[in-house]
Amino acid sequence: MTRNSTCDAYRAAEIHTNSREERRFTMKKTVWTFGLISGAILSVMMLLTLPFMDSIGFDKGQVIGYTTMVLAFLLIYFGVRSYRDLVGGQLSFGRAFAVGALIAAVSSACYVVTWEFIYYRLAPDFPAKYQAHVIESVKSSGASQAEIEREVAKVQSFMELYKNPLMNAGITFLEPLPVGLVISLITAAVLRKRRDEEASELATA
Repeated sequence: MTRNSTCDAYRAAEIHTNSREERRFTMKKTVWTFGLISGAILSVMMLLTLPFMDSIGFDKGQVIGYTTMVLAFLLIYFGVRSYRDLVGGQLSFGRAFAVGALIAAVSSACYVVTWEFIYYRLAPDFPAKYQAHVIESVKSSGASQAEIEREVAKVQSFMELYKNPLMNAGITFLEPLPVGLVISLITAAVLRKRRDEEASELATA
């Protein structure tokens, strides 16, 4: 191998390494930017609805909560699309899903931080209200006294477990995350673009 060919190989390896580092930096920046924006939407909505929870109720509150999650996780689509454009237009399904899933994870972490603050500082009466809601729901369903007592025992056991900050955070993290992962899968399927697809588009342009 000649000296020139050795230098060329070294330059090619250096360019490849730099390109990989740039992609990694771009991915981190995209994940944090869109993840924090999505998380801010979730957090602000939780704080805004908190004063009205008694009038809204738990059932309607869940509907509002999951609707907000879907809207907030639409940032996954825009984040993955932005990342694809920044790295040259080529994006595999796996990388697209990874970017989307990480955005969902950052957003869900923001959701957890906000809920922990609400639970321990702003709404210390939440466990009692939630237990009363569950018991009332079971009674209104026409359940027998034995079934009501079993449900009460379940709720009390769960709320006792929920007092543990780590368990509380873990359970809360799993509330929005599945929604984000589903949207990440859909986004990855829509936005993936292989090299041969891009070449085909350029050829027909």
